[in-house]
Amino acid sequence: MKKNFAMKKLYYSISEVSKITDLEQYVLRYWETEFDQLKPAKNLAGNRIYTNKDIKLILHIKKLLRDEKYTIEGAKKLLKSYNIKEEEQLLTGTDDAKPKASFAHTKTELSLFNSDEQKSAEQTNGDIDNKPLISDLKELKTFLSDLLKDIN
Repeated sequence: MKKNFAMKKLYYSISEVSKITDLEQYVLRYWETEFDQLKPAKNLAGNRIYTNKDIKLILHIKKLLRDEKYTIEGAKKLLKSYNIKEEEQLLTGTDDAKPKASFAHTKTELSLFNSDEQKSAEQTNGDIDNKPLISDLKELKTFLSDLLKDIN
């Protein structure tokens, strides 16, 4: 059952995620200990903050465990291959449902620097792993696009 929420947010509290996913908070905490991929960040007060990506992962885990009747160990194995496919799609820019922008195009499009600063940043930080940053920036871009659509 999909729920439609009027306001999309960048971060959700555990109580909000509990309502969205129809799971108890203790189940979410337990799944964090079982699934390495589920690691929500914590704010300065130490409270869990979940992103839309975390919520999608939780819903996927819920589907595997509750609907498809996988054990936790079986779901862990499937999630490893699920995450590998997701990373490959991010790097190659391919998706079965719709084409995505190439990695280089996305990097330029989402840059927070002007062109001169970007070139110097690329030269000095070329060896830094940008995959998590790119993923977060894509999510932020999607969020802002949705927000603009709602405003119009």
